[in-house]
Amino acid sequence: MESRRLHIAIPEELAKEIDKTVGKRGRSQFLVEVAKRELRRLQMLKTLGEASGAWQDNNHPELKAGAAAWVHKLRKSKEIRFK
Repeated sequence: MESRRLHIAIPEELAKEIDKTVGKRGRSQFLVEVAKRELRRLQMLKTLGEASGAWQDNNHPELKAGAAAWVHKLRKSKEIRFK
């Protein structure tokens, strides 16, 4: 992966904690991994927010009693069918 140098400013105490945890030579990799993880988290939250309301209860009446009851009914119907 290509790299690009960026100049960023972080609080002194945070820099000391990072150095204490990963060492001065581990700063960049640590910050890259943290940034990737946070971007994935934010993207997931955005996607979940956009999908909010997509599930309509009236489109899935079989789940009215709950998913566990529906799965139990499915499993029971298979048992009866194979007897």
